[in-house]
Amino acid sequence: MQAAAAKSPDNSRELTPRAIITGICLGAILTPCNVYAGLKIGWSFNMSITALLLGFLLWRLLARAGARHPWAILESNISQTTASSAASIISGGLVAPIPALALVSGLVLAPGPLMAWVFAVSFLGVWVAWYLRTPLLYRSGLAYPAGTVTAETMLDLFAEGAVAMRRVKVLLSAATLSAGLKGVDGLLWTIPRWSPGVLPGKLGFAVDPSLLLTGFGAIIGLRAGLSLLAGALLAWAGLAPWLLDSGRVLAEPGGASLFVPLVEWLLWPGVALMVAATISNLLARMIASRRPGGRGEPTGAPADTFRVARALAFSAAALLVIVLEVTLFGIGPWAALLSIPMAFFLAAVVGRVVGETGIPPIGAVGKLSQLGFAVIAPAQATTNLMTANVAGGAAGQTADLLNDFKAGMLVGATPQRQVVAQCFGIATGSVVGSLVYLALIPDPKGMLLTAQWPAPAVATWKAVAEVLLGGLASIPASALLAAALAAVLGTLLGVLEAVLAPALLRFLPSASALGLAFVIPASTSLGLFYGALLAYLLARLFRKWSAAYLVAGAAGLVAGESLMGVLLAALSMAA
Repeated sequence: MQAAAAKSPDNSRELTPRAIITGICLGAILTPCNVYAGLKIGWSFNMSITALLLGFLLWRLLARAGARHPWAILESNISQTTASSAASIISGGLVAPIPALALVSGLVLAPGPLMAWVFAVSFLGVWVAWYLRTPLLYRSGLAYPAGTVTAETMLDLFAEGAVAMRRVKVLLSAATLSAGLKGVDGLLWTIPRWSPGVLPGKLGFAVDPSLLLTGFGAIIGLRAGLSLLAGALLAWAGLAPWLLDSGRVLAEPGGASLFVPLVEWLLWPGVALMVAATISNLLARMIASRRPGGRGEPTGAPADTFRVARALAFSAAALLVIVLEVTLFGIGPWAALLSIPMAFFLAAVVGRVVGETGIPPIGAVGKLSQLGFAVIAPAQATTNLMTANVAGGAAGQTADLLNDFKAGMLVGATPQRQVVAQCFGIATGSVVGSLVYLALIPDPKGMLLTAQWPAPAVATWKAVAEVLLGGLASIPASALLAAALAAVLGTLLGVLEAVLAPALLRFLPSASALGLAFVIPASTSLGLFYGALLAYLLARLFRKWSAAYLVAGAAGLVAGESLMGVLLAALSMAA
C-alpha cells in the first residue's frame, strides 16, 4: 500500500460543499440500483469504488472545462463515503423486513414514516461504528477488504510518477477483464458453472466466474481463505448431505439449488459461531493484560476528542429508534429498549466479519435477532421483524462506515468529517430509497414473491417470522444443539485470537470466516479461497511484482465487476 497522501498539496480540502453535493448526487443515482437488485436477487453492491471512479471522472472532466480547483483525494474520499452510505441504505429494511411485514400484517408505511424509520436505524449504525472504530480498526488489524481496495484505488488515481502510472494500468487492465467477463455472462452468454456432480452442484460446489470474489480473496489473505474453505466443506459437504439423508431438512425434488432449505438450518450454528467469537474476542481484549508491542496495543489510534458528542448522538439515535418502534409498529417499550443493545452487539459481529472477509452477514444476524425476540415477545410477528430490522439496519451502516474509516485511515482522512458525510448519505438514501421502493412495489401482497419480483430476502425474513411465532421451540432441536457446540468453539477461537502472538495466529482458523461459510453459498467461499490462494502464490513466486501491483490488480477486479453489475442492474430497471 502506498503511503497516505497526507503530504499532497490538495490535502487541505476535505469536507467541501462540492464533495458532499457530488456524493449526494451519486448516491441518488446508485441507490435505486441496489433497491432493484435487492428485490430481484436478494443481493446488493458495495458502491464505494463505483462512486469513487464516477466522482473522479466527473471532476477530471470539469477540470478540463476550467474548474478552478483540482479534485483532491480527501474530497474524493468524502464523496465516496456519502454515496456508498446512501446506496447501502437497503440494509435499513427496504428489501427484506419492511416488505416482509407488509406480507405478514398488511402494514404498508406511508413515505414520511418509511423515510424516518430507514433513516433512524441507519443513523444508529453510524454511532455504533464510531464506538467500534478503535477496537476493530486499530487494535485488531483486520483487513477490511472493501476499504483497503477503495483506498488503494484512490492512491493510484491521485499518485504521480512512472511507478504510479504502471499501477493505474494494472488496475485498469484488471477492471477491464472483470467487467468484460461480467458483461459477457450477463448479456451475451451465461458462462457454465462447472461442478463435480449433480448433488455437489445443488449444494453450491460450482466454479463461480466472479473475478470480484477473486479480488476480495486476494485482500483477505490465506488464513481467512482457508477458513472459508474449511467452513464450506464442513457445512455444505459434511452437514448438508447428512441433513438431507436424515430427513431433518426437506427439499423439493428437481430444484436447481438446495441452498435455501439448507441455510435455514445451517444459519443457526453459523451465526452462533460468529457471535460467540466476536463477543469473546472483544471481552478478552478488554480484560487481558497488554504486552508491550503486543496485539492488544492500539496501532496509531488517534485520541478520541469526540466523546461527549458521540455519546449524545448515540443516545439521540437510540431514542429516535425506540420512539418509532413504539409509535409506528406498536412494539412494547421494553422490547423496543432491548433492541438497542441487541443491535449494538450484532453490528459488532457484522463489523468483525466484514473486516475479515469483506462480506457483511446482515441477513444471518437478523435471523439471530428474530430468534432472540421470539423468546422475549413470542407470537408477535411485527415485533419479531422490526426489532430485527433495527439490528440489520445498524449493522449495514456499521459495516459500510468501518470500511470507509479503513479507507480514510490509509489516505489520511479525518474520521469526524467522514461521519458527517455518512449522515448526509443516509439522509439521501432514506429519501431516494424509500421513494424508489414505493414506486416499484406499490402493492407488496400482489407483487412480491412472484416471477417478476422474487425478493428472496423478503421470503426468508417472512418465513422465519412465521416459524418463530411458536417461540424457541420452533427451531429444530438438532439446529439448537449445533448452535450450542458452535458457540463453544467460537468462544475458544475468539479468546485465542485475542491472546496469541502474531506468529502463532496464522495457524488459528478464523471463527468469523468459518461461521460465514455456513450462511453463504459454497461457491462464494470457494471463489474467495481461490483469490486468497492465488495472491499467496504470487507473493511467494513474484515478491517484487506482488508488493508493487497485487493490491492494485485486486482493486481493479473488484471495481470492474462492480461497475458492470451496476450497469446491468440499471439496464434491467430500464427494460
